[in-house]
Amino acid sequence: MKIELRHGAGGADTAGLIDSIFARHFHNAVLDKMEDGAVLPRPAGELVLTTDSFVVQPLEFSGGNIGRLAVCGTVNDLSCMGAVPKYLTAGFILEEGLETDTLERMVASMAATAKEAGVSIVAGDTKVIEGNGGMYINTAGAGIRPQGRCVSAANLCPGDQLILSGTLGEHHAVILSSRMGLQTSLKSDCAPLNAMTEALFSAGVSVHTMRDITRGGLATVACELAKASGCALAIEESALPVSEGVHALCGILGLDPLTMGNEGKLLIAVPQADTAHALATVKAVPYGENAAVIGTVCAGSGVTLQTAIGGRRVLSPLRGEGLPRIC
Repeated sequence: MKIELRHGAGGADTAGLIDSIFARHFHNAVLDKMEDGAVLPRPAGELVLTTDSFVVQPLEFSGGNIGRLAVCGTVNDLSCMGAVPKYLTAGFILEEGLETDTLERMVASMAATAKEAGVSIVAGDTKVIEGNGGMYINTAGAGIRPQGRCVSAANLCPGDQLILSGTLGEHHAVILSSRMGLQTSLKSDCAPLNAMTEALFSAGVSVHTMRDITRGGLATVACELAKASGCALAIEESALPVSEGVHALCGILGLDPLTMGNEGKLLIAVPQADTAHALATVKAVPYGENAAVIGTVCAGSGVTLQTAIGGRRVLSPLRGEGLPRIC
């Protein structure tokens, strides 16, 4: 069956769609009450809120889909602030012609990813518009930051070491390959990283800054952190983890892994004394096995790359549109 405008009219067809797909997969004690809003317990700690929208094309790709992305993106934003993700809302905009089987796969994937991340989807909304079978999702997230955690882009200090949690560019490479019809064994790195961030806090690591590396890639994130902190970042090209598949695709298409988008990678800044412990902790949890120390925070401004052949170049954020509708 295909989605029609009547499924968004607010009547019996809307109720049927909610009951047959959304309520069945997102079932939990808060959502099941089907009120106009979710009533949540008062948090013991600081409340952290975020929101993100997802428009990726194609909807399904190797290693993920728009549903998994919609959970991971918001969970990772909360985690990078030192919060424990707890609740999500989900707003769906569906285009006429979308197959309900496709919608159900996306919703089931969201439910499975939310379970993996330990978060509950407690409120939602659905609208239907004219179109060609596409869909878009907005998720808002709430997390609780325990007392004593102070994680911020402004917290970088000269001497901090920079840890990259894994290989660069897989998500970008998968989306681009799919659109170009290229056959590849690559899979998107799309993943919830809250278990990784919680492992660092549980291990007693003094985390100064964390940022998930999404659109614009590592170069853009590094420039944003340098500007926010008033520090300089020095990155070693030879230390950057890049898979053989992404390296090959970059060689063919002239891409730079430093500006390729990711959906399951963190840049983490810790004091030098904590570096070995932090790196071992990240490597020991899911999605962190390829983590590496890639650079240092220095006094000054801007971001420089020590190249593999001994040169040095200034890194700039991504200019223009790298790859539209990547997340």
